[in-house]
Amino acid sequence: MTEIMLYNTRSRTKERFEPIDHMNVRMYVCGPTVYDRAHIGNARPALVFDALFRLLRFVYGEDHVTYVRNFTDVDDKINARAAETGRPIHEITAETIRWYVEDMAELGVLDPTETPYATAYVPQMVAMIGRLIEKGHAYEAEGHVLFRVSSFPDYGSLSGRTVDDMIAGARVEIAPYKDSPMDFVLWKPSHEELPGWESPWGRGRPGWHIECSAMALELLGTTFDIHGGGNDLTFPHHENEIAQSMCAHPQGGFARVWMHNEMLQVEGRKMAKSAGNFHTVRDLLDEGIPGEVIRLVFLSTHYRKPMDWSEQKRREAEATLRKWYGQAMHAEDAERPPPAVVRALANDLNTAGALTELHRLSRANRADELRAGLRLLGLMGNEVPVWVKRTRISGDARVLVERLLKERADARAARDFVRADILRDGFAAAGLIVRDTPDGAVWEASDSFDPTKLEALR
Repeated sequence: MTEIMLYNTRSRTKERFEPIDHMNVRMYVCGPTVYDRAHIGNARPALVFDALFRLLRFVYGEDHVTYVRNFTDVDDKINARAAETGRPIHEITAETIRWYVEDMAELGVLDPTETPYATAYVPQMVAMIGRLIEKGHAYEAEGHVLFRVSSFPDYGSLSGRTVDDMIAGARVEIAPYKDSPMDFVLWKPSHEELPGWESPWGRGRPGWHIECSAMALELLGTTFDIHGGGNDLTFPHHENEIAQSMCAHPQGGFARVWMHNEMLQVEGRKMAKSAGNFHTVRDLLDEGIPGEVIRLVFLSTHYRKPMDWSEQKRREAEATLRKWYGQAMHAEDAERPPPAVVRALANDLNTAGALTELHRLSRANRADELRAGLRLLGLMGNEVPVWVKRTRISGDARVLVERLLKERADARAARDFVRADILRDGFAAAGLIVRDTPDGAVWEASDSFDPTKLEALR
């Protein structure tokens, strides 16, 4: 069996991965808080742990891996969005979850085994909080229930920080009802306008940290193999998960391996709306950037290194995939993925190294192995993508399409709807698929594309 080595944040070393149960390898990854479109930084953990999910399924069998990625659908950010827009909370969360699932599917992300909603596990959260109170690890104060950090001596072992350091500069809420500034909320009161559930401590809602602990316990047990997420979650979220889970069930080990991906930049700078470089996944897709191209850009950087999204990388990734698809699309899958690709992935999920092997196979024109390697990395489906077919259009035809699209935009701006409709109908007759986006029209050529039919539109 393939030996997998994974870097464990908790031990700060690369360790040989040995699952608790080879017949049920278990992984939990913190999913999105659903109040808005997923930005490309949110996509990084989804893609990183999708690659790991694919590797684990290959090594241990598709039916022997349980992957849980949650949706946080009760949170103050969601409440704020509802107040801001006047929309019901359930509408916002349902819509955002649908967006997320659709966007991740465009990037080739497999559905996890389980995708629990936090609101469906509130009884389990209440039960865990009650257990922590009974054991002396939590206390009630002014309608809140708080975890007593001093009751867990190992607090800080994941992030490598001392409690004093955390108090000095940490993301902690100072409140008069806390025994210590480091104590964190397990339950908080809700007024009538906010989501709330009845509990022994009054009507309220769970704190963020208890949600993941309760869902992981319910779906994976007191001890499971891997817990993942972005490195911005190491403290306080994952530190708090460990504390409350280990105190509620000291006989268990919670997560044995902790994995964290680094953050993302755009063109060498931190992504921010104020910097004008903020992109959602849907923004890129609507610009006509194929999901496979986005995926390849992300996989080109090792997950523990900062990643930079840039236009140059996007162009290089698209050119690479055009070449690889041209070589591999009509080949037969090799019996197994290339061993060198598997070894690279098994070495702490070295996706960049796996892509280096694919380049080597491409240069050697070993199309069957190239195809199998691409499929393992989630970069090739069963059909030729429409965007690849579009690249086969001659340069003259592309120039004509762009010129006619501009003419259509100008006609619409001038309210010349007769000319605009003629162009729209002409595009359809020529087999050209045109989508209008806030940033302009994007197009794709269907299988029936006939550039000669565009000539009549000149």
